[in-house]
Amino acid sequence: MATERKSILLRLDPAVHDALARWAGDELRSTNAQIEFLLRRALADAGRLPGGAGRIPRRGRPPKTEVQTSETPESETGAPSNGD
Repeated sequence: MATERKSILLRLDPAVHDALARWAGDELRSTNAQIEFLLRRALADAGRLPGGAGRIPRRGRPPKTEVQTSETPESETGAPSNGD
């Protein structure tokens, strides 16, 4: 069962917010996800990330999986490729 996520109001200097938003865009994250990523990294570096902290939820489109097809190129089947 997923736990409810906490919501907070964060007041930032507009220049800091703009820099975070650009950085988040460069890494294909939302600004919110970028802030959480940076906070988690800072907590881990300081040895303060709780062991029970859940993973950051995956958002967006699921990753592509390679689909195996039964089609085999003619060159591998031994069939002539020129229609003879």
